[in-house]
Amino acid sequence: MDFSFRERVYKIVAAIPQGQVRTYKQVAQLAGNERAYRAVGSILHKNTNPNVPCHRVIRSDGTIGGYNKGAKEKVKILQQEGYVP
Repeated sequence: MDFSFRERVYKIVAAIPQGQVRTYKQVAQLAGNERAYRAVGSILHKNTNPNVPCHRVIRSDGTIGGYNKGAKEKVKILQQEGYVP
């Protein structure tokens, strides 16, 4: 996987404001490869940096998607931040 793509993904996700979300596809497009949305999911699933709020990235169909701490925890955090899925 392209290291610079990973860094771009982290930078984009770190800039998502609290209470807002982006889709995996939107993040992939912003990082320069609109077809790499699955790679975005893989990158974020491995994320351990608390400065990269990967819980703010959801599926294009509006469903929550995966989270390395579990989907229920992702929903809980998003609701605490003011986002109601």
